[in-house]
Amino acid sequence: MKRLGLSNRQRLRHREEFSAVFAQRARSGDQNLLIYAKPNHLGVTRIGLSVSRKHGNAVVRGKLKRWIRESFRLLQHELPEGLDLIIIPVNAEKASFKNYYKSLKKLVNKLSKRFQDS
Repeated sequence: MKRLGLSNRQRLRHREEFSAVFAQRARSGDQNLLIYAKPNHLGVTRIGLSVSRKHGNAVVRGKLKRWIRESFRLLQHELPEGLDLIIIPVNAEKASFKNYYKSLKKLVNKLSKRFQDS
């Protein structure tokens, strides 16, 4: 059985890591999420979250982050390996766990194909 936890190794934590992903300028988005991606050679897909104050107070932002992390946690074995992702929620009013789950799966696969083609 595969482990469904989210380790520290699967998270982007430093400003340099975030800057490198943004500098790649590979992004994809829909009405729920905007995802920036960059290939890595670690054999694991890592995520970083960026939730601005425009989405609401700390309670609301925390809820959005939990939904996104949980979506990633459940999808981690279905997603392509070797990507650094920065995930940004777009519209907090239409946010739901179900929408984030579907968007994350669709957008990451789309970005992964873009890197395979080049």
